[in-house]
Amino acid sequence: MADDDESEDEPAVSLGEGPDVEGAPVARVAERLMWGIEKSEIVAREGDTVVRTPDGPRDLSDVLSEIDEPYFATRQEFTEAIESAIGTGPVPTE
Repeated sequence: MADDDESEDEPAVSLGEGPDVEGAPVARVAERLMWGIEKSEIVAREGDTVVRTPDGPRDLSDVLSEIDEPYFATRQEFTEAIESAIGTGPVPTE
């Protein structure tokens, strides 16, 4: 049963102020995949996805081209390889 005092037009969580961030978090991309998976399969499925990096948005296929690993057994292996290629830190806003 819904409260009559709450407006259905307002989001359940306040999103805050500020500019949008372009690209998807690497963790979101990793959640869409099944593990283990070959790098070539990731490129085929998600290669055109733009991911957030500390240097700005980049295509996932470009990031993966910098990684020598041909296969990722776990999500953690994938995210660690991506983070080693793009670095960690604040993501610039538009």
